[in-house]
Amino acid sequence: MHTLRGKCQRRWPQWLAIVLLLVFATQVLASAKRMVIADQDASGPGGSDMMSLLVFLQSPDVQLLGITVVTGDRWRDQEVAHALRLLEFVNRTDVKVYPGAAFPLIRTVEWTRLATRMHGRAGFEGAFSVESTVQPWDEVPPLKEGNPTTQPAPEDAAHFMVRMVHKYPHQVTIYSAGPLTNIALAIRLDPHFAELAQELVIMGGSLNPQTEAREWANDPRHEFNFWFDPEAASIVLHARWAKITDTTIDVSLKTRAEPEILDALARIDSPAARYLTRYFQRPVFPNYLWDELAAAAWLDPSLITRERVLLMDVDINHGPGYGNTLTWTDESAPSLTLSKVHAQLDVDLPKLQNFLIELMSKPAPHPISNTSELIR
Repeated sequence: MHTLRGKCQRRWPQWLAIVLLLVFATQVLASAKRMVIADQDASGPGGSDMMSLLVFLQSPDVQLLGITVVTGDRWRDQEVAHALRLLEFVNRTDVKVYPGAAFPLIRTVEWTRLATRMHGRAGFEGAFSVESTVQPWDEVPPLKEGNPTTQPAPEDAAHFMVRMVHKYPHQVTIYSAGPLTNIALAIRLDPHFAELAQELVIMGGSLNPQTEAREWANDPRHEFNFWFDPEAASIVLHARWAKITDTTIDVSLKTRAEPEILDALARIDSPAARYLTRYFQRPVFPNYLWDELAAAAWLDPSLITRERVLLMDVDINHGPGYGNTLTWTDESAPSLTLSKVHAQLDVDLPKLQNFLIELMSKPAPHPISNTSELIR
């Protein structure tokens, strides 16, 4: 007995050293992951918003610090529910969802209706469309994929983002694929917010898209995310970011999900593939990878084959161009504090499609529950 106890006592320092080494290795691996906050108008189920979140959730190289939700394609509370349900489906309820702005800073439904009568209707009005304003903005109807059992985080989006960039200075990418209201609020809360972030990645703005689609053929500088909250977009573009990368309408219109991606995912048995196969509406309209491209190109910049570096702002005059994208070169720029924007213009489409298929084929990293069984 004494001999056995002595052996255990001698081995204890060895086991302690191994445990400490494993803890250290885990921390090193975690610190090596690229940190991102996904700010999204999480319309669902399926679709571009949800697939873009899956890009971060599926990547083993990404530490998704949280999902912040803003009204855009749909009203905030319904979008929060879609995001929570997605996380349940792919066993990633370790990632928290932070509700953000329910309304734009200045634009209202009433003013938008008046502007429509004066200047014409926007091609897409999102949460401000007639069908979306029939029900109360804070009402969450029964969801197609089932309503979530998990709850959103008690902290609001802007305070969460500010807290994260202070906790991890110059390490956190802010990804925004919806209206920029939450980002603008974070900047107003903390003037150092933008400079403490590593970079800003946005899906927004339009330069000169080559298309016959009516939404841009007659108004090439129009884009929904900027249009929905122009003042917020202008605040964000005036902040001092280390780098801004922008997935524009120009490059988005050169992408497609169907049939290549969706047909491939239908043959794959992973939580992400099952979710997208069931809920990504087909036929897809419009058939573009808006937000997925912004997320994927952040992970693999080689997907982008051409870009322009320019100064960018948004028209905040309440006229027919309200919300349109404004751009300048260095030579023509006004005397304003604006950051350089890397505006993406061309994409390697087959490479992007293969990237997304491979990523969605994988099991979700770090599963923590079996809630996806609820949807089988």
